[in-house]
Amino acid sequence: MDYQRPEDMLAGGDQVFSLPAVFYKLQSAMADPDKSFADYGEIISLDPGLSARLLKVVNSSFFALSSKVDTISHALTIIGLDQMVNLTMATAVIYQFRGIPNTLFNMESFWRHSIATGMAARTIGLVRGDENVERLYLCGVLHDLGRLIIYMKEPALARDTLTQSRETQENLNLIETEKMGFDHSAVGGALLRHWDIPEQLAQAVAGHHDPAHTPKYKEEATIIHTADYIVHDMNLAQTEEFSVPHLQKDTWDRIAVNPRDLAPKITLMSEQFDETVRMFL
Repeated sequence: MDYQRPEDMLAGGDQVFSLPAVFYKLQSAMADPDKSFADYGEIISLDPGLSARLLKVVNSSFFALSSKVDTISHALTIIGLDQMVNLTMATAVIYQFRGIPNTLFNMESFWRHSIATGMAARTIGLVRGDENVERLYLCGVLHDLGRLIIYMKEPALARDTLTQSRETQENLNLIETEKMGFDHSAVGGALLRHWDIPEQLAQAVAGHHDPAHTPKYKEEATIIHTADYIVHDMNLAQTEEFSVPHLQKDTWDRIAVNPRDLAPKITLMSEQFDETVRMFL
């Protein structure tokens, strides 16, 4: 099929392109100022599996809370509504896409890299003093989601780009752009817009390979760009990408982080990585 735009890859009404119902219920509730944490907790608890996974994450070293959290409502009072909604979405999306077969590339490796990038982005946000670091975690987890869409819609094309990347050691996104006119980051951004996710997050995903040319949210895109680079450079999670993405000029200035300040936090993050992966996968 000839795809003129990344949005064209979302045609066909595939079920996986729809978010779980719980997320739409949360979005609707957030528009109602009278909703309480108990109401949000009840919505999330309608999905027992999701609730259990969220509580595992909240009680892990990922959050390093001083006491155990037993209910979603309690978790909301501690980490806040916006943080919980972003964490809910990240957890739900991982679970929704995890059934894709390993015929082209290893899905566990894909999600390990995605989670590592989310953790690195969250760590950058913590060093910067950002308020909603789970927003950055979500963007990191979703940054390569477009690769799965290409794989599902055009497996032969996905196989060809991977083969060419392996043989030439060229970045995968550059090969995709040569073949399609756009890359997996653009497809991922289109998917987030399809889900009616805020444009700030969509641009962070769509621009993570070229944040300098992101229309509006360059800072967020640069954070994901940097997190992706760090994870590749540390070889924290093996992937089927055969070259490390290049770090753009002025990256550290753009996100206002000194790499020397970030380094010990990234080391700590890497020590927590395996435990966090078990929580999500």
